[in-house]
Amino acid sequence: MNTLIEKLARLAAGKGRLRLMEVCGTHTVAIFRSGIRQVLPANVELVSGPGCPVCVTCDDYIDKAIAYARRDFIIATFGDMLKVPGSRSSLAEAQAAGADVRIVYSPLDALQIAEDNPRRSIIFLAVGFETTAPTQAATVLAARARGIKNLFMLSAQKLVPPALRFLLGDATAKVDGFLLPGHVAVVTGADAFNFLATEFNMPCAVGGFATEEILIALTSILEQIDNGRAEVANDYRTVVTAEGNVAAQKILSQVYTVTDAEWRGMGTIPASGLKMRDEFAAFDIEQVEPLPPCPLSLVPSPLKKACRCGEVLRGLVKPIDCPLFGKACQPLHAVGACMVSVEGVCAAWFKYGGQHFEW
Repeated sequence: MNTLIEKLARLAAGKGRLRLMEVCGTHTVAIFRSGIRQVLPANVELVSGPGCPVCVTCDDYIDKAIAYARRDFIIATFGDMLKVPGSRSSLAEAQAAGADVRIVYSPLDALQIAEDNPRRSIIFLAVGFETTAPTQAATVLAARARGIKNLFMLSAQKLVPPALRFLLGDATAKVDGFLLPGHVAVVTGADAFNFLATEFNMPCAVGGFATEEILIALTSILEQIDNGRAEVANDYRTVVTAEGNVAAQKILSQVYTVTDAEWRGMGTIPASGLKMRDEFAAFDIEQVEPLPPCPLSLVPSPLKKACRCGEVLRGLVKPIDCPLFGKACQPLHAVGACMVSVEGVCAAWFKYGGQHFEW
């Protein structure tokens, strides 16, 4: 470990300020928990990117989920979605008011709920990146195979590579290298990120999540910067291959097709999301029972408008730059999504004392 830290110091010596972005929320938490930031060279700064699927999910999706919950659907969702604030409310508040909102640990749990409640309609909140989307697609295939007709998806899956392309196309983004998400790369393959090096000359490394694995990946990035080259180094070869999980990719493409998607803080990014193919429309709740346009009452409150979560997700500001951080916005009463999820940037800063760090 010390050898890697010393190597990082040698590689960074004599260079200007270097901003490296860890894309994955799990990396953000692991970096804080292990104290990596404190041992990096003074001129190397780690900034967090849009790597938390809950955080990049827009308010209108939460508003839709709440609207369906109030229509007597059973809402099945991962726990970190429960307290994510929409424009004016959250699923937790809807649940407290009597909505049937149930926490599950897998989309397959929603399948069981559908079988146990044949007279009710169940909506699974299909939020996630390439990591979880194949399981959601497999759940749809299983429902069709078993003749289950009361399970639906409210889909908001996102694709990571297009978001990184968007970030690099933004003149305000100042990034010198990417620590790429290991979990996503397991499915997509490391080659899915090659465009970062070939088109943008951006040094990158796919990294694991143990302290030493993260340090190895950071070293790979600094070595590329030191040698004036750019590539996608695969430093997580125990689970990541060049082509990725072909079986998972096949299942995903069978049920879903690529579409434009709305990202918190970044607007609509072309070809960055997934929507159900026409042959699976019977499982798409927005096609089966579309909602009316959003009422004016859901215009965000002034406090919500002050939240800088969108800028945090783009690496433009730190959580401490938000006037709400640690004051009006805390994990138990979050204003922004970045403070809710266990992988949220603001939540990590709050939990591990990031408000006391200076770079």
